[in-house]
Amino acid sequence: MKFVTSKTMRTIDSECIDNLEIPGLKLMENAGVGTVRFIERELGPQKGKIVTVVCGKGNNGGDGFVIARELRRLGATVSVYLVGHRDDVSGDAGTNLGRLGLESVVELSDGRSVAGFVEVMTKSDFIVDAVFGTGFNGVPRGLSGTVIGQMNSCGRPVLAVDVPSGLNATTGIAEGECVNAAWTCTMGLSKRGFYIDHGRACVGKLHVVDIGIPRKAIETVGVRDNVLTMRDAAGLLPARPFDGHKGTFGTVVVVAGSVGYTGAAALTAASALRSGAGLVYLGVPSSLNDIMEVKLTEVVTRPIAETAARSLSPESLPDIRELLENADVLALGPGISGDQETQSLVRSIVAEVSVPCVIDADGLNALTPESIGQRTGDAPVVLTPHPGEMARLAGCSVRDVLADREGVARATAASARATVVLKGVASIVAAPSGELYMNPTGNSGLASGGTGDVLTGVIAAFLGQGVEATRAAALGVYVHGMAGDLAAEALGEAGMIAGDVLDHVPYALMELGEVNR
Repeated sequence: MKFVTSKTMRTIDSECIDNLEIPGLKLMENAGVGTVRFIERELGPQKGKIVTVVCGKGNNGGDGFVIARELRRLGATVSVYLVGHRDDVSGDAGTNLGRLGLESVVELSDGRSVAGFVEVMTKSDFIVDAVFGTGFNGVPRGLSGTVIGQMNSCGRPVLAVDVPSGLNATTGIAEGECVNAAWTCTMGLSKRGFYIDHGRACVGKLHVVDIGIPRKAIETVGVRDNVLTMRDAAGLLPARPFDGHKGTFGTVVVVAGSVGYTGAAALTAASALRSGAGLVYLGVPSSLNDIMEVKLTEVVTRPIAETAARSLSPESLPDIRELLENADVLALGPGISGDQETQSLVRSIVAEVSVPCVIDADGLNALTPESIGQRTGDAPVVLTPHPGEMARLAGCSVRDVLADREGVARATAASARATVVLKGVASIVAAPSGELYMNPTGNSGLASGGTGDVLTGVIAAFLGQGVEATRAAALGVYVHGMAGDLAAEALGEAGMIAGDVLDHVPYALMELGEVNR
């Protein structure tokens, strides 16, 4: 599913109205009618329902007027309030105010009118918020802030039209009062701010209303930003043929671990198996092999040459080449340490890697985007940095990364000829082509040591099963976050550890598989 910023949405609207000659009034009508159809599906027949619709003076209010008119047509008792004066409503919104009936709309202009509004709201089955739309920026001031606060405190569920009023649709930040919606019906395309900061908490159940924007308009503007829905993620799952065997589902080679960091190697290898890989081989420093034999019953371990510091040695390169001869994918880096000899080994492996490769943790610290981009092979590479690793790769500060996560990830993906997974709240997946995914799953329980190692294994497994690199990364991040959400439901966010996320990966895959049935 595509998502846009406020600026991009305005550009698309202009493309539809000015160049494709689609009347704005038609788009507004489609928005209102489509929202009412969602209300009927979600809340049942509207005959006899009591509804309060709260409108602003702009086009978002115009959508609200259409919604009110349609709900009345269906037999609901609808009270309509306008934050402002009827004379200030113009354009398409003014037309729909006229169609609804000027005198049927109550102006909210002072404390007395607000008191009556609150009394009506508390008797409603639900409230429709159509005060501010996609273009809102800043703090709801004066009466509008009061009205939003009253909607939140009245104890009735709120359906937001396009954007919860008070939320910046681009940044996801609510600087003041913001509607806490049970549902949000957004118009045409989803909005960036729904997946970050306050947006994650106040949008509620999201529905994108088809308002008749042609695909041509989206292509002309060049929307390259995506977010996976559950159905999207389910559609990316690799097939599981009934007559498949170990080789059918991919062979993953994990090169990882050093003294003190055996857990990282174990989590990566185990998560690859839990994500559907047929075979997993783990290459570890030779003195650690016995530990891994005990920790990992189902993984084939291979002791390889180590340094004096008990990390992987450059002398292990021939053994790693041999492991990769029958591999479908390589997972490189978890727990390998910052030892200079080991870092040299990483550069040698990446320079010649001929199978798809996921690089994480200390594997990233050995590299630059230029060294990755100059590799001799064309096999796809996926990089999975956290913001600190991303800053080092991109040659900027962590603050710079956090200020422009999409831009930094895209630039690094292009220079490295690799898919970049920038981890964090709403992780970013950027392809070398400029295509981008923002992840909607996950919670604070994932902020725990080892969860990134689990993610590396999940992505590697999907690559090994033949999923294209950027989509394997996007699917992997989605499944990993979903496993974290399932773990949080069972255990709470504070007490979760990486092993809990690993244990819930199969349940996430089961839920996604059910979507396809």
